Amino acid sequence: QVQLVESGGGLVQAGGSLRLSCVVSGSIFSMNTMGWYRQAPGKQREVVATITSGGTTNYADSVKGRFTASRDNAKKMLFLQMNSLKPEDTAVYYCNFGTARESDYWGQGTQVTVSS
Repeated sequence: QVQLVESGGGLVQAGGSLRLSCVVSGSIFSMNTMGWYRQAPGKQREVVATITSGGTTNYADSVKGRFTASRDNAKKMLFLQMNSLKPEDTAVYYCNFGTARESDYWGQGTQVTVSS
């Protein structure tokens, strides 16, 4: 049974940085592509970044050059380094498998709020 626990969110001024973490339990973590997602108020959840088991990353155009996803397969953890944050990055951030659907299990997420 998969469990996903995100942390590291908070309130930051525009231009600031945050580092999100995600602990994954109950799965063969090292073999799966994982992803970071976010959901802003009144909007659909969207994928922010994906990272393969080998560490290859892909990013949404809106965060390219500012966000960096990484993973520690031994610790079953995901990370998202977010730099040069903008108010439009304000959202609840989630980690999940790279192919996650809305009907799948999701953790509680971590709130990121960027003030202007």
